[in-house]
Amino acid sequence: MAIAKNSVVTLHYEMYDADNQLLDKTEEPIAYLHGGYDGIFPLVEEALHEKNVGDVVDVVLSPDDAFGEQDESLVRIEDADVFPVEVEAGMMFEADDPETGGVVIYRVTDIADGKVVVDGNHPFAGMKIRFKATVDGIREATAEEIEHGHVHGEHGHHH
Repeated sequence: MAIAKNSVVTLHYEMYDADNQLLDKTEEPIAYLHGGYDGIFPLVEEALHEKNVGDVVDVVLSPDDAFGEQDESLVRIEDADVFPVEVEAGMMFEADDPETGGVVIYRVTDIADGKVVVDGNHPFAGMKIRFKATVDGIREATAEEIEHGHVHGEHGHHH
């Protein structure tokens, strides 16, 4: 059975930066609903179309096709005393985005002289990404999964 619209695809992936340094890889396979449901990067989804179990795709994504460009407006400097805990570089905080009402995850990138620099960009923003995926499994989606636009059950996610 090849990957088609409304297939539930399980895969393992590895992500590399422009220097071929490994950025991220799956420990457990991930599952997504194939067919334009935004479950995976669109260019990767295109490459996976009509592939079979065991097939490998290897796609290079520009920042626009992956995690977006760096957005300078998401880099903020705050006083250290606005944080409820003693902060360290690398810590993550959730904050409400006043414009969209969504949640932005801020990462602490620097601390100096009582000031904390936080960055709401994805850690891989602005980077060219090489995405290598191996198809682990393919099955037909249930009617409920298609209606909801995402995978349920094992390896899937619930909102």
